[in-house]
Amino acid sequence: MEHAEEPLSARPALETEGLRFLHVTVGSLLASYGWYILFSCILLYIVIQKLAVRLRALRQRQLDQAEAVLEPDAVVKRQEALAAARLRMQEDLNAQVEKHKEKLRQLEEEKRRQKIELWDSMQEGRSYRRRTGRPQEEDGSGPSTSSVTPKGKSDKKPLRGGELITHPGSPDILQLVHGLMCLLSSSPELGPT
Repeated sequence: MEHAEEPLSARPALETEGLRFLHVTVGSLLASYGWYILFSCILLYIVIQKLAVRLRALRQRQLDQAEAVLEPDAVVKRQEALAAARLRMQEDLNAQVEKHKEKLRQLEEEKRRQKIELWDSMQEGRSYRRRTGRPQEEDGSGPSTSSVTPKGKSDKKPLRGGELITHPGSPDILQLVHGLMCLLSSSPELGPT
């Protein structure tokens, strides 16, 4: 009977020694290369996930191709719908282009009309600045600016006899001369000597 008990007592010692060897080996392996193993497992997980997504997309494409082969009417309808949508978009774009061209034509016509009016007013002897800048003087009902005295010195050069070239009898020249006379008469140090 002792022979029967010896293998039983010897067996657990071998198992414990094997477990101890496994524990030491795995422990030293994890202690030495634990971070590398962890990062490798994470990288392997990410690669598997990416491959799974690609495999699903590949399967879906294969199913779509098989479905397209099975249903040519659906493909034809889809292509007709795309063509109709493109045609509508092109028509909308053409309409916008026509509106833009019409706007440009109107602007050109307005510029041409303004140039003609300017030319006519210059032929009649009217000043362009007076027509556009001072509409109330054109009527003659507004207050006269000639009674207002100019403020201090201006940045403009003083008038000289040879530099003044305008239409004869221009009201702008008369107003300027009147303003200078008022300035000279109101300031004692600039008065006539």
